Amino acid sequence: MTSTTATDQRGDGARASDHGMFRALRVRNFRRYASANLVSLTGTWMQRIGQDWLVLQLSGDSGIALGLITALQFGPTLLLSMYGGVLADRYAKRRLLLITQALMGLLALVLAVLVATDAVALWHVFVLAGGLGAVAAVDAPVRQAFVSEMVGPDLLANAVGLNSTIFNGARLVGPALAGLLIGAASGNTAPAFFLNAASFAFTIAALAGMRTDELRPSPPVARARGQLREGLAYTWAHPDLVLAMVLALVIGTFGFNYQITIALMSRQEFDLGAEAFGLLSTAFAVGSLSGALLSTRRTVRPRQRFLIGSAVVFGLLTVVAGLMPGYLSFAALLVPTGAAALVFSVANNSFVQLGVEPQMRGRVMALYFMCFMGGTPIGAPLIGWISEHLGAPWGLILGGALCAVAALVAGAVLARGRRVRLEARLAPPRLRLLVGERSHAVPSAPLRAAEEVVAEKTPGQQAMRG
Repeated sequence: MTSTTATDQRGDGARASDHGMFRALRVRNFRRYASANLVSLTGTWMQRIGQDWLVLQLSGDSGIALGLITALQFGPTLLLSMYGGVLADRYAKRRLLLITQALMGLLALVLAVLVATDAVALWHVFVLAGGLGAVAAVDAPVRQAFVSEMVGPDLLANAVGLNSTIFNGARLVGPALAGLLIGAASGNTAPAFFLNAASFAFTIAALAGMRTDELRPSPPVARARGQLREGLAYTWAHPDLVLAMVLALVIGTFGFNYQITIALMSRQEFDLGAEAFGLLSTAFAVGSLSGALLSTRRTVRPRQRFLIGSAVVFGLLTVVAGLMPGYLSFAALLVPTGAAALVFSVANNSFVQLGVEPQMRGRVMALYFMCFMGGTPIGAPLIGWISEHLGAPWGLILGGALCAVAALVAGAVLARGRRVRLEARLAPPRLRLLVGERSHAVPSAPLRAAEEVVAEKTPGQQAMRG
């Protein structure tokens, strides 16, 4: 089948040559899914804010308890994410998502009922967070792999950017709405949990109503022994994927803990309530949304040095945010920090998805999420402990410093054996880092080297070079 015919079968007139910011939304299935996902993710962010606030209420403002609840929610990623990737490669992804979304809605409803009946205890929150984390560990790689089935490879980079835009649009609305609801209910978090439980119905309806003949399922992988090891071996054989995994592990472990650091800065450093906590989370979301929207302009696979540069910028901005002396200055720094976080996150996600074969995408994306989220059980309690014993700003300062140093080390390794120079220009961009090829061949990545050469000549690359 020719590429033109494949494009026509989307039924919505999307074209690979179209560089519009919202071009993937012309695909009907993705448009319905994205719209429902916006509602569901808004509820998810309301639950996260409500859950963090509930833990602080039940534990007496314990940073360790807050770190532990985050670890329980993301810890199952270490154990179950790769299994979710295997399921994504074996079975119909849409049916798997119907199951996981229903289970997550049920868990949210249980927590809402416990809080509403005043029967909730701290251990209830821990158990339900662990259950939600277990389901989400399977759901995440399936969702990521399913995006390519809805839009196809030509629109995948744009769809990844739009997914991040939706995620952060929900982050913009959800925390603020949760803060207002909790404040209006005199600290009662039950309304936020009930709304989140109801929001999953939208995603379930969108998945159930999709036109299955317009999906592009990858050939299912037959059940066999050693499929987890096969995914690990495939990733290890490609140094570019290893770089993305290492950056995801370090930054996910020590940098992406803002659900903890913002809560502790609000309660401990500034002595403010739920409304201010929600507004700080909203400030971070405004920046994240800006970064995600910028990322939708991308039409090709990012370059490795772009990943490293964006990671360094994020780390440095996190350090500066921790040094801010007041509420307003801290809120202002959260905006560019959130933008830098999403520019890195979307670029790294696109880098991985566009660098793997379709039959391996589920397992490789599962490994990516295991790196990105799996370090949270270590990083979240550690950052919580640092914040509780040294002060809330130090969780940001030390976490950001670790991210920046790790990215610089990765850059030094990448530059080893290459010719590196900084070129000054009269026209924008004023400065450009040029990294020459290695003096010796790298047998494991010849195809990627060729793709990068072609990418330099691809229309639209000038829109966002990286």
